[in-house]
Amino acid sequence: KLRSRRCTQTFPWTERLRHRACQPTNKAPERGLLATRSRVRSGMNHGIKLIQTVKRRMTTEDKKAPSRTTEQASKGKLAASSSTKANTMKPTAESSTFIALPKLREAPPGERADLFRKKMEVCSVIFDFHNESNQKEKEAKRQTLLEIVEYVNNTRNCFNEALMHDVVSMVGANIFRALQTRNKDLLAFSDPEDDEPSLERAWPHLQIVYEFFLRFVVSNDVDPKIAKRFVDQNFMLKLLELFDSEDPRERDYLKTILHRIYGKFMALRSFIRRAIQHVFFKVIYECETHNGVGELLEILGSIINGFALPLKDEHKDFLIKALIPLHKVKSLASFYQQLSYCMAQYVEKDPRLAYDIITSMLRYWPVSITSKQVLFLNELEETLELTQPSEFHRMQDVLFRRLALCITCPHFQVAERTLFFWNNDYIVKLINSNRQDLFPIIIGALYKNSKQHWNSAVHGLTFNVLKLLMEADPQLFDECSAKHRADEEEESRREQAREQKWATLAEMHKKKIGDK
Repeated sequence: KLRSRRCTQTFPWTERLRHRACQPTNKAPERGLLATRSRVRSGMNHGIKLIQTVKRRMTTEDKKAPSRTTEQASKGKLAASSSTKANTMKPTAESSTFIALPKLREAPPGERADLFRKKMEVCSVIFDFHNESNQKEKEAKRQTLLEIVEYVNNTRNCFNEALMHDVVSMVGANIFRALQTRNKDLLAFSDPEDDEPSLERAWPHLQIVYEFFLRFVVSNDVDPKIAKRFVDQNFMLKLLELFDSEDPRERDYLKTILHRIYGKFMALRSFIRRAIQHVFFKVIYECETHNGVGELLEILGSIINGFALPLKDEHKDFLIKALIPLHKVKSLASFYQQLSYCMAQYVEKDPRLAYDIITSMLRYWPVSITSKQVLFLNELEETLELTQPSEFHRMQDVLFRRLALCITCPHFQVAERTLFFWNNDYIVKLINSNRQDLFPIIIGALYKNSKQHWNSAVHGLTFNVLKLLMEADPQLFDECSAKHRADEEEESRREQAREQKWATLAEMHKKKIGDK
């Protein structure tokens, strides 16, 4: 009984994100798909069932194999269909027909390597899935792809140096293509998680190709010192471009493959980090929309976790120049959790970086977008939990002036989320240890909330926080309250004086008009 050997990487975040990225949708376009697509469209994990049914399908096809008299007709049909499509290599007369090639398991052991190469050559033929033509050829290619996946599963030393070029060429011919794009209105009020993704029509072939390439990357037969001649920098740049695909199933495969390449090909690690940094620069300063930022951040979260201490300047620059500015992007909600995890990984590696992260977030604070303010407050609390008292003391004034503004925010979710900071014991401990500086900043905002805020839940939380502050230091609380009342009275006097001046000016204006 065949079993899939696909090696998947478990990333340390919520199962909900992975579930959404890996599961297919029931709203895939029907036009141009095979009748058997339902067996393939069920997502990444469906690869196991594909491999398990290969033997049964191959046995059935052996019984229904066309006679030799029909081979020429099949060759002519495939040649006619492939002549209008883009091929990376022009198949020879012997390899232009899938059915003409014998099964790998039936070929003599000495001929299997050459037959394996021929099957990869014919699989480089690309079909157009936007129309329903060439259905038999498409199905024949799918069966051939399944056959070579089964072959590499059950054959040792199948990826020798002579075949590596053919493997990479076949994979590149199938996956490297122009991606489908949709014109999105950046000003439209829509939740990115609610938008239905545009699924790839050629997925019945692409899924098996990705499965095949994943087995190539993780195979113990592949020596990275030799394979790096074929899986080179140019190949990696093209692979990273595919992360902008709208199909979450494809991005999930790409995420796993790229992470495996990073772990196996040591010589490519620095280049991969720089290439990912370039993708982030493009998102920050040019397009602001990219479908694969979340997946790239997932890979980075695992990479950052493996950084050696002390952190190199190169890794700190990556944080300052590429990761922190991602908070400015309008589509932050689509990759917020992965970005927050990367921030936490950096702070765990070097707590001193908490100062750079928090002060940069305060500079990028979304003053007018309340939904992003809530995301910032969530990440701010997570970062403060990892912040050392010495770093907290450096930024406490500017931080709590921003929190005071959030407390008095008319949007109840922002005010409520800020007041929840006092449910965190570590943050309360930091506040109380610096209460001489922080109480005067916070108490005024709390008193203003208690008198003016419209939301009853915010009122209740405000009084609870006032009670906590009073219990922490009653004498300081009374001093701050008295100072707040004095400031309010002074503000009232200034307001009355201002109104009196305007009234005097109005009277002078009326008198001047009357004299004329």
